[in-house]
Amino acid sequence: MTPTLILGSGSPRRLELLAQLGLTPTDIRPPDIDETPAKGELPRPYCVRMAREKAQAVHAVPDEIVLCADTTVALGRRILGKPADAGEAAQFLLALSGRRHRVITAVAVRAGDRMWQRDVVTDVRMKRLSDDELNGYLATEDWRGKAGGYGIQGPAGAFIPWISGSFSAVMGLPVAETAQVLAAAGVPVWSARKDTA
Repeated sequence: MTPTLILGSGSPRRLELLAQLGLTPTDIRPPDIDETPAKGELPRPYCVRMAREKAQAVHAVPDEIVLCADTTVALGRRILGKPADAGEAAQFLLALSGRRHRVITAVAVRAGDRMWQRDVVTDVRMKRLSDDELNGYLATEDWRGKAGGYGIQGPAGAFIPWISGSFSAVMGLPVAETAQVLAAAGVPVWSARKDTA
């Protein structure tokens, strides 16, 4: 019997990236957790903790497998979360302008009391933004709900001339690593799914 996959995220991008693996979740259940970093918490441990806590917070019955992820933008030791408003989005983008930063995406898959986890770190460089570029981007509202105030798959992609690592991880779900953890948890990915039709 094919296990039931639950996506613990309301992100349309994560849904699209799962579809690249030939997977459609049976249900979408975004968890409601406190995403405040602990005092002095570094970006990578914070991101890993968020993914785990999200996976643990999603209500699931025994034959359901829960997939959660967290994406964090890190500028040095500083965590840039989702901006509260356009002013904070502008602050984040000005801090990133002309500099390299890291995007960390952690994936957690839970089946019963078992947990599988991976995290992926991608180096990203943002070009130096002009006032017109910054204001034009803020006006698109694309920054809303996005760590660091930008999404690489949207208009801000024009500001990213270079990345080293996983493009899909910067979008919010590292496809190769997600396939590995789902397979480890018993979710058939691609060819194995045809047998269940």
